[in-house]
Amino acid sequence: MILETATVTSVESDALWVEAVQKSACETCSAQKGCGTAVLSKLSGRTNRIRVVRQQSQNQSYQVGQQVTIAIPEDVVVLGSLGAYMVPLLGSLMGLWLMDSSDFSSVIGACLGLGLGGWAVSRYNRKLRNDPRINPVLFDENHQQSVSFS
Repeated sequence: MILETATVTSVESDALWVEAVQKSACETCSAQKGCGTAVLSKLSGRTNRIRVVRQQSQNQSYQVGQQVTIAIPEDVVVLGSLGAYMVPLLGSLMGLWLMDSSDFSSVIGACLGLGLGGWAVSRYNRKLRNDPRINPVLFDENHQQSVSFS
């Protein structure tokens, strides 16, 4: 599990939106002063907004500004990354292969395949928006376990 401390930014009836400051490898790198990536990350102050599904039977109420700990399973991160990058890439390659009669049609096929792959990932994400198995969960620090949402 990846544990992250986040701040609640908005509360919905079925979910919490939290914001976590993005951590990078720049904090441990010895070339901080000579690297443009470290400077840009400090200037932008990039944060990540994450949707955490709420348990319907949960009695605790949350307020904007409250600090919470969220847990994200490693396999969800890996599978999500693979899906987000590989499905559009494979769609692009299939479109390129299917329309391989000229250079122009190959480019059109690759673009159509890329768009279709992106659309498929988007549709799949909307379908699984409230699935507790693939969404971040709240971490109960008192019991050292994640709160499962059913």
